Amino acid sequence: MKMEFSPNPCTKVEGLKRALVLVILVVMMLAIGGESRRREHQDVIRYSAISCRAYSASVTEFGGVGDGITLNTMAFQAAINYLSQFEAQGGSQLFVPPGRWLTGSFNLTSHFTLYLHRDAVLLASQDEGDWPLIDPLPSYGRGRDAEGGRYGSLVFGTNLTDVIITGDNGTIDGQGELWWKKFRGGQLNYTRPYLIEIMYSDKVQISNLTLLDSPSWNVHPVYSSNVIVQGITILAPTDSPNTDGINPDSCTNTKIEDCYIVSGDDCVAVKSGWDEYGIAYGMPTKQLVIRRLTCISPTSAVIALGSEMSGGIEDVRAEDILAINSESGVRIKTAIGRGGYVKDIYVKGMTMKTMKWVFWMTGNYGSHADNNYDPNALPLIQNINYRDMVAENVTMAARLEGIPGDPFTGICISNVTIGLVEKPKKLQWNCTDVTGISSDVVPQPCDALSDQGPQKLPACNFPEESLSIDEVEAQMCSYKRKHW
Repeated sequence: MKMEFSPNPCTKVEGLKRALVLVILVVMMLAIGGESRRREHQDVIRYSAISCRAYSASVTEFGGVGDGITLNTMAFQAAINYLSQFEAQGGSQLFVPPGRWLTGSFNLTSHFTLYLHRDAVLLASQDEGDWPLIDPLPSYGRGRDAEGGRYGSLVFGTNLTDVIITGDNGTIDGQGELWWKKFRGGQLNYTRPYLIEIMYSDKVQISNLTLLDSPSWNVHPVYSSNVIVQGITILAPTDSPNTDGINPDSCTNTKIEDCYIVSGDDCVAVKSGWDEYGIAYGMPTKQLVIRRLTCISPTSAVIALGSEMSGGIEDVRAEDILAINSESGVRIKTAIGRGGYVKDIYVKGMTMKTMKWVFWMTGNYGSHADNNYDPNALPLIQNINYRDMVAENVTMAARLEGIPGDPFTGICISNVTIGLVEKPKKLQWNCTDVTGISSDVVPQPCDALSDQGPQKLPACNFPEESLSIDEVEAQMCSYKRKHW
């Protein structure tokens, strides 16, 4: 006789309990593993840069406190001084974590990256004692605001190679209101500081940051080469004095792209020295690319060439530019006594909305460094090319003013349509001491820009070959955070 046995009910329940516990353990292990992987992913910050670094540190390791109150100048400088020992061993990077990091001016080193977390804010000190005094630029001979010296910039570097200032859209706040009040009140004995200035350097990247309320200019590479300024947002009140966005100054092989600028002055101001000082220094700005720029500047230019251009400006290529509520598109500013030259300028693909002038060239821009300028030092302005532009809500198409006896020559304007405001200026093209050609331009240009007719549309040259700065390739770099 076959006998059948039923399992013990208690044994069955215990088995189910053990199985359930096993499932829970597996789920917990998977969750812990997933969380670990997520944590590992969060711990590693990745970013694009022209160079990656072998050594890393956080400013907190050097006593930095991001409470918005503690002054961190010494912490930043101590960290950078320590990291400078790794220049020849793969370079270094300094991480600025979330927080509000009050600081005065500090100096960078070579083969170095300053990285700002997206929730990090560098707060510029409002105590003048936290800003060292430095000599005026040799190509200027004096400060811009006052004779003599100037305050060092918040983030400063000189004689560097391979330096990067970047972040995940971290912020540098210049807290400039105090400086603007002193400037307006004539209370400054020295020239205001900038937010970022890099001098006498090669291989520079400034990218993916937000710059707020600079005391004066925001980004100033000067006497430098192979410079990339990319993905920068610059914000300042539109009535703030001299808050230029990006000012390449006596620089070679520079690229400015994908930037958004709201400013109280020119969004990009290309410079090369002032009067006799710039002539003597003789270092031009050349091989400059500007592309995908958005600018709002109701009292100034989207791109200004000058007025300090005495060392020369040449081979500037600007394309895909959007101007909104700005005084002028591309403006050339010069004067008797400047000397130097502005030549081989190429602009295409520009869209402008609500403008006072589309084209503006000024040969009577004053503001000399001193009374020692040479009245026989006349600037050379030639080969200026504008093409493929659309503008709307414009008060006046062009104000082109050369210098008597020293006309601006080789101006070419083609395929440009300018829509006017309801009550525009009666004279749309005011041209004196200029010569050139035009084609397919509305409204009709002045006689000095002889109309070639739509059947003979001139190219208004734009170089096809790229500059070497466009050949620079970025790498994917990383920083593994040590503390949360």
